[in-house]
Amino acid sequence: MAGFNVHSLTCEYRENLLGTGVKVPRFGWKLESDRRGTSQTAYRIQTAESADGFDSPSWDSGRIESDRSVLAEYGGPDAKSRTRYYYRVKAWDNYGREAEWSRPGWWETGLLSPEEWKAEWITPDSKAIDPDAKEAFLLRKAFRAKPGIRSARIYATAAGVYELYVNGARVGDEVLAPGWTSYRERHQYQTYDATALLRSGDNAIGILLGDGWYKGEITWLSKRNVYGDRRAALLQLCVQYEDGTEEWVTTDRTWQSATGAIRMSELYAGEIYDARMRRSGWSGAADPGGDWHGTETVPLGCERLVAQENDPTRVTETLKPLAVVRTPEGGTVLDMGQNLVGRVRMTLDLPAGAHIRLRHAEVLDKEGNFYTGNLRKAKQTVEYIAGVTGEVSYAPHFTFQGFRYVQVEGLEGWPDERLLEGFAAEVLHTDMEPTGTFESSNPMVNRLQQNIVWGQRGNFLDVPTDCPQRDERLGWTGDAQVFIRTAAFNYHVGPFFTKWLRDLKADQRETGSVPYVIPNALEDYTSKMWGDETYTS
Repeated sequence: MAGFNVHSLTCEYRENLLGTGVKVPRFGWKLESDRRGTSQTAYRIQTAESADGFDSPSWDSGRIESDRSVLAEYGGPDAKSRTRYYYRVKAWDNYGREAEWSRPGWWETGLLSPEEWKAEWITPDSKAIDPDAKEAFLLRKAFRAKPGIRSARIYATAAGVYELYVNGARVGDEVLAPGWTSYRERHQYQTYDATALLRSGDNAIGILLGDGWYKGEITWLSKRNVYGDRRAALLQLCVQYEDGTEEWVTTDRTWQSATGAIRMSELYAGEIYDARMRRSGWSGAADPGGDWHGTETVPLGCERLVAQENDPTRVTETLKPLAVVRTPEGGTVLDMGQNLVGRVRMTLDLPAGAHIRLRHAEVLDKEGNFYTGNLRKAKQTVEYIAGVTGEVSYAPHFTFQGFRYVQVEGLEGWPDERLLEGFAAEVLHTDMEPTGTFESSNPMVNRLQQNIVWGQRGNFLDVPTDCPQRDERLGWTGDAQVFIRTAAFNYHVGPFFTKWLRDLKADQRETGSVPYVIPNALEDYTSKMWGDETYTS
């Protein structure tokens, strides 16, 4: 380090923000100095539409006398859709020094108006596939691209939850996209850079589609279809070429549909995956063969669509089990050593037809047996049936569990070392940046802080839930209000609460009162039944 400089630029809290819907973004940066007591006295921001375009910037704030280095507002021309903007910052300090310009950062806009959506919401042909089928839907579209691809962007979302594939490869690492919002008022879409996945000639897009919060069973009331009774997907791909032309691929009735290996996948219940029914190459460019059906449109419209606002849910850590517990009742249980929220990945050599069943729980009872009584109706069970003999690597797609212990059924007789090697827990939560740590000389106080952090990780999965394991997992407003200051110490929760508070505004009643949970999946139930003895919190 030498002198005084500006680094770590952010736009709307994030570095290199792709696909934002914010028309007037806000910038942040950090200062580095070789002198103690340094503070900023002024700053200057420039923007340009290319990384080398700062000789003629599209906006120049000029020197602004201020110590602000967080959420400094853009003041340039109106942002255009599907455009990448570059920005740089310089600052002055209290010692009279002027920093050099920072390295440029960038942000890229998504689709800024509903009229820009060319796609239609699609779902499998109801004459061929039952709209209420438990199986996950497969949607695919083959297309051709010209030589000279410069860039490719996919804008996608679902009435449900989805995974996206191009030419057989997974696009992005988000889990449970598009997340949970107050869908009747606000429905997030995601933007993906698919440039490296496309090629000239034959290509294909695949969408794996599950019920999620939109249509699946949520709350202890066993409610389904809270937001709609048809799963659907919406996608449009824009391919830009070196010659300046562009082509669009959008969801419409020309797409194909089918079901495959995922026979059931629910947030609370878990997943059943039968690899014998796996459709090899279903999202690849070659004809996958088999019985594929047509699609039909669903009249959901695009007026409620908003670009992704919060950080997505991702796998943030992987834990190996610490021990195998043989319970008094004869069960084989993996102890992950930590109560967590996520899913289990198994990597095993299995014979064809092997049927593995995984049950998830937080505790063992006083006799040391596997205990699920606190889960109420949430089954938290994952089943896998092997298709062919050989090594498999599998984790469920559209579900998550709260657990420390995993009871393994179907591998009786396997030695402990093979079980410990073959399983791992993938921790899932909103991928927030850690911002603060605490450590003292007291091990018990340190353990308390670690428990708080793990509690936040487990309950900040797209919404601030009160519990991540039983048949509830709702965004209780009182819990979030009490915990938000601690949450902000542990993690950067700006994007997380920006998104959730907009859902709160969307679900706020005309009287000004706020529902107990946001998004308001309980609707008016608690206000009518709060004093009823049958209500269980």
